[in-house]
Amino acid sequence: MHIPIEHILLLSAVLFSIGVLAVITKRHAVVVLMGIELIFNAANLNLVAFSRHDPQLLQGQLFSLFVIVVAAAEAAVALAIVLRVYQHFKTANLNEISTTEK
Repeated sequence: MHIPIEHILLLSAVLFSIGVLAVITKRHAVVVLMGIELIFNAANLNLVAFSRHDPQLLQGQLFSLFVIVVAAAEAAVALAIVLRVYQHFKTANLNEISTTEK
């Protein structure tokens, strides 16, 4: 069964839009990180869709794999930072975090 590229691109656009909406509107640090991950996954979906559509673009799948590895490392570091910020400020709400000592 062959899925048309238009459907894949529409799904990617929806994922990207949800990710941007989460980053812009939410104030909880973990939700913002999940929005960033959705944006990464939308870009990966585009890379794989275009490389599947044109067999000469096999680099899209390799680049997508590279982005997944970098996103996993980014998520681990970001969650560690959120954990330290929570331990220091006793909140994960981005609006309540300040540079002044508590």
